[in-house]
Amino acid sequence: MDTREKILPLDQLQQRLAEHRARGARIVLANGVFDLLHVGHVRYLAGARAEGDVLVVAVNSDASTRQLKGPGRPLLDEQARAALVAAVAVVDYVTVFSTPNVEPLLETLRPDVHAKGTDYTPTTVPERETARRLGIRVAIVGDPKHHSSRELLARLREGRRG
Repeated sequence: MDTREKILPLDQLQQRLAEHRARGARIVLANGVFDLLHVGHVRYLAGARAEGDVLVVAVNSDASTRQLKGPGRPLLDEQARAALVAAVAVVDYVTVFSTPNVEPLLETLRPDVHAKGTDYTPTTVPERETARRLGIRVAIVGDPKHHSSRELLARLREGRRG
């Protein structure tokens, strides 16, 4: 599949997911900024995909990224970040969202699993109550948080390798 075909607006994504559900597929939702795609992201996405049959990744919009990460971010615009995430083999669909967290997407998409990275615990996932109310299982996936775009950017600015 052409990676551009993986990037869908919410209404088209809902339709595709309904088709997958009709065939009995388990849907997983992961999310993030993905400003500088690194090995930690790839491991997070692979861990998320292992939780179900179809992996949907919600990428923060440029505006929500600025809100979360501060001035100078994102480095890449939302369409570029969505394209990079779509190019990862384990990812089935990508959508861009602009809310502070993915609670509205949980409400709309109703995935079977909501995957979060290891920088969260079951008690710190911002959407945990919404997921619980909707019967969505929360899974903490990926490797320990030893990779971060913020640290990578700092090393690049200092001229260090790593």
